[in-house]
Amino acid sequence: MAEVLFDDIFKVKCVNPDGKKYDKVSRIEARSEKLSMYMLLDVNTEIYPIDEGDKILMVLSPTLNYDGAPVTSYSGQEGKKSLADKFEYIMHGKLYKLADEGSGSDLKVEVYASFGGLQMMLKGDPLHCAKFRVDQNMFLLLRKLT
Repeated sequence: MAEVLFDDIFKVKCVNPDGKKYDKVSRIEARSEKLSMYMLLDVNTEIYPIDEGDKILMVLSPTLNYDGAPVTSYSGQEGKKSLADKFEYIMHGKLYKLADEGSGSDLKVEVYASFGGLQMMLKGDPLHCAKFRVDQNMFLLLRKLT
């Protein structure tokens, strides 16, 4: 199985914390259950509605292929089993910034990625962000949990 960069279950705390700015996109604010990470994420809620209180599994992976091989194009992927089969909403993007906040035992890392203009900010313990690199391509995969 392909190694993932990050995975955790998030509970949506708020939808559009700064007010609704776009018709088809909402920004969700969520906190992870296992790793105590904080996330702001833009989601096309016209095709994937998310509400306050929803629990979602979120995975960040460098590839969709189970064998870990990079995805170089979408052609030839039809009919091929992949990580995408287990998720409901998938975006492809690039990590563009890593930033430190605080110092010493209060140090937090902020990870910024853009998925075709939809933004993600993930913030938490540096140990959970060790696999991230600037200019890294990644897939964000979401699935609601009941």
